[in-house]
Amino acid sequence: MKAFRGKSRKTADAPAAIGQRIEVELQRHSHDGRGIGRWQGRTVFVDGGLAGEQVTARVLKARSKLIETRVDKVLQASDERVQPACRHAALCGGCSLQHMPHAMQLQVKQQALAQQLEHFAGIEPGQWMPPLLGPAYAYRQRTRLAVRWDRKHARLEVGYRERFSSDLVEVTQCPILVPELEALVQALGPVLGELDGRAGLGHVELIAAQMPVMLVRHMQPLSSADLESLRALAQQHGAECWLQPGDVDTLHCISGIGTVPAYTLADQALQLEFAPGDFIQVNASVNQQMINQALQWLAPQPGERILDLFCGVGNFSLPLARAGALVTGIEGDGEMVARARRNAENNNLHSPHFLQADLSNHLDGHWLADGCDAALLDPPRDGAELLVHKLAQLRVSRILYVSCNPATLARDAGILAAQGYRLEKVGVMDMFAQTAHVEAMALFVRGTSAGSARKAQ
Repeated sequence: MKAFRGKSRKTADAPAAIGQRIEVELQRHSHDGRGIGRWQGRTVFVDGGLAGEQVTARVLKARSKLIETRVDKVLQASDERVQPACRHAALCGGCSLQHMPHAMQLQVKQQALAQQLEHFAGIEPGQWMPPLLGPAYAYRQRTRLAVRWDRKHARLEVGYRERFSSDLVEVTQCPILVPELEALVQALGPVLGELDGRAGLGHVELIAAQMPVMLVRHMQPLSSADLESLRALAQQHGAECWLQPGDVDTLHCISGIGTVPAYTLADQALQLEFAPGDFIQVNASVNQQMINQALQWLAPQPGERILDLFCGVGNFSLPLARAGALVTGIEGDGEMVARARRNAENNNLHSPHFLQADLSNHLDGHWLADGCDAALLDPPRDGAELLVHKLAQLRVSRILYVSCNPATLARDAGILAAQGYRLEKVGVMDMFAQTAHVEAMALFVRGTSAGSARKAQ
């Protein structure tokens, strides 16, 4: 019998083809804001889709039971859909939720946090707190632009990574940036594209401090004409230009008076200096609210011993010290430790102590043996699994956890719940509006007499 060579019928188990367009009705949202529907018995995630919409979507990844797609065309739009403020929103990897109302974004983020706490830890907070809100746009005070020399077309590309791709989106606007940085973004491409050393550029960081900062990373020397062009651009925008030709110790300022960047915490009458390469929060409004909420939830008493873990340049340490606490700040980066000490001195705070230690590996510092009354931690995305074990062993009475990843927060919450802590309160913080990124604050208190630490199994 001759083998059949015609076009085969798709079976129920056959995955969709990459690039194929499929029609989907969306019923709900995923934890990262994508629309979710069904197609031929499979779950479909649709980037750029909203619940209640009928869309055609292009397949990006396909497995036997799950298909990842992005919106190709909206056939029937939700009444909730909004027009993105940025012309690059459909492609740029920076923002994925500009089509979603701000209030809905917050609902999605709170639901994501609640689902992670339930899934990973099986716990519910004693109290859900209202979200900390900031501006929906014009809030971001730090950004990094990728720079790539296109040899084939002999031109420089300046922009952000495209969503689901390594290509660059050459941006001419970025409305989530504070206005002084968006103006720099608009002017940056043409200037960099004319530099003699443009093929050797790495990336550019823009930072809004008391004076805007433009940090240019380059892998080969820049000519004197290049330096003058960069100085002129910085002067035009009231900024300072810093260069980094190698490791972080090569960082230097080539314009202005070399003012050390700084930001202000007005509610605590504090000013904190930082280097262009240091971590600082990108949203000044939410950062101030976050500090105020941390002080309110921890309620530090004069003379209380508080550990500030992953302390950076003192963002939490100095406000806690201003409130009268005896603060020990721990940070893995020695340069940031030095700046935290200097920030304490500059603000006439003499009680805080700052030490360098790796908080992600073996913990054996004497600062642990000294004990504490409360602890605040603001770890990176991988969380603080080892550290929360140690804090529980020390029977620290109150632990305030600031998180940038609900999954690792939930994991660490489960560890603390198993060690006799209750999750007294938790709430999301709108640090990154228009994105699916979720920031949260959680307060754990030793003892389970109040609230619900762990759901009945």
